[in-house]
Amino acid sequence: MSDETTETIHEAKRPPGIPVESVESVVQDQLAPPQMPQPPEPAPMLPVAQVSYPGMIDPNNPLNNQFATTPDDRTMGMLVHLLALLTGFLGTLILWLIKKDQSRFVDHHGKEAINFQLTILIYVFGLMALGIVAGLVTLGLGLFLIFPLMFVISIGAFILEIMACLAANRGEWHRYPMTIRFIK
Repeated sequence: MSDETTETIHEAKRPPGIPVESVESVVQDQLAPPQMPQPPEPAPMLPVAQVSYPGMIDPNNPLNNQFATTPDDRTMGMLVHLLALLTGFLGTLILWLIKKDQSRFVDHHGKEAINFQLTILIYVFGLMALGIVAGLVTLGLGLFLIFPLMFVISIGAFILEIMACLAANRGEWHRYPMTIRFIK
């Protein structure tokens, strides 16, 4: 197309009395994408306070290097607690008997897991015996108290085992609460 044809097309489209340049700038403004607002600058981060938990090893303390754990120790310590979830008492006992002489960390977590499993077993058998007696005495109404309590104990044991599993993976020397220490 020639320049004359282009000018006649522009002349035909624009209203009379408006120059060609202003019509093109209006068309360009209408076709341009809208400007998005810029996100605000993020607030400066505050320093995080160091939190210590019972059994947590301070990496800055040179005395803690005598109890330093390897990644294999942490994995085996975690596996001892994880096997308690999956196989109960037996898997924990087998792994602890195999690894107790190789690592003090795994020995500690194996003892803790076995003691906790035995303690939970005693709690559950005690509640079952109490449930049988309460069921006979109250013609079955006592079982409405005992079965929910057994359910609460099993959920609590599950949560405590997960917490111990995570603590072992972090390299902490974890101890279960309310546990009878059969193996010292």
